[in-house]
Amino acid sequence: MLTEKQKMLAGKAYHAGDSELSKERLKAREIVFEFNNLAPKFFKQRKDLLKRLFGKTERMFYVEPPFRCDYGYNIEIGDNFYANFNLVILDCAKVSIGDNVFIAPNVAIYTAGHPLHAHLRDQHVEWAQPVTIGNSVWIGGNVVINAGVKIGSNVVIGSGSVVTKDIPDNMLAFGNPCKVVREITDEDKEYYYKNFKIEE
Repeated sequence: MLTEKQKMLAGKAYHAGDSELSKERLKAREIVFEFNNLAPKFFKQRKDLLKRLFGKTERMFYVEPPFRCDYGYNIEIGDNFYANFNLVILDCAKVSIGDNVFIAPNVAIYTAGHPLHAHLRDQHVEWAQPVTIGNSVWIGGNVVINAGVKIGSNVVIGSGSVVTKDIPDNMLAFGNPCKVVREITDEDKEYYYKNFKIEE
């Protein structure tokens, strides 16, 4: 018989009020509280706390406080990762983030969900599906990434987007719901913003 944690990690319906999961969330909140309340000069201490919290980190990463998550151990970040203020990751399932990913302020990544029917919701049934973000991705401010989404490499997600479906590699996508607008090509190497050309 599966435990509630095993059900959660397997993508099955589970009860989040389970004692084991409650203890693990409390442990994560204690670390997050310490992280968010350290003085700005304590860079190394904050980094060490995230190394304890996250399932996987690389050499170069930086997360601006405040930050929030559920468990921490389901979060894996690649090298040269940067997250601006107010990143929220509800990591009831795995959140895998590649190298060279930049995340703007107020981004929310949700792996958790609740049943549509109130009868099941009222019993505190939940479910979770993983989120995957590739390499060299820029996620704009106030973006929401929903459970089960895969974002490819070399992608830009515009500000305010709600990402409900997968985004392929090399795409500019934005909107609510988020949709692919166009492919990012080598021509874009000449411009840093719209028609603003990089001078030689």
